[in-house]
Amino acid sequence: MSHVDEHEGTRRDFLYYATGGAGAVAAGAVVWPLVNQMNASADVKALASIRVNIADVQAGTQLTVKWRGKPVFIRRRTQDEIDAARAVPMADLPDQIARNDNRDATLDASDENRAMDENGEWLVMMGVCTHLGCVPLGDGAGDFGGWFCPCHGSHYDTSGRIRKGPAPENLPVPTAAFEGDAEIILG
Repeated sequence: MSHVDEHEGTRRDFLYYATGGAGAVAAGAVVWPLVNQMNASADVKALASIRVNIADVQAGTQLTVKWRGKPVFIRRRTQDEIDAARAVPMADLPDQIARNDNRDATLDASDENRAMDENGEWLVMMGVCTHLGCVPLGDGAGDFGGWFCPCHGSHYDTSGRIRKGPAPENLPVPTAAFEGDAEIILG
């Protein structure tokens, strides 16, 4: 083998690698826009978390806000509502699991695990019936003084737990945190 043949092999290998590299860059340039369009848009990212002013929410009243396209109930409960929720034996609950975005899903559905604060005054829940996605009525509606879905007859107690009707699960608790004394951050 001559010196020239050995040199030609190296040049040929370089051309193969350069062509393959250029092809990979071109394929990436074609595929990237297709993958990138699947990312969340700016308006969706903006709704990932919202701040809710709760300064004017009085005990025994509820504020409903829209978050991620769904209603969220923010209720400032009275001591009677808290006492009623905490007096319910776990054995009386059809769904005994807490389904919370920000907590361990293996916790029980006791009021202490569902309330946002230690004394149980604030309750934040998704306002969508777990049966077929209707929006339950609040302000003491239903047989248990909490929420009632008139579409199919699901009754929730003052802690948002299913007590009667076709709904299979409690109203879910979203990720929420206090920001000072007058604001809650959802998400």
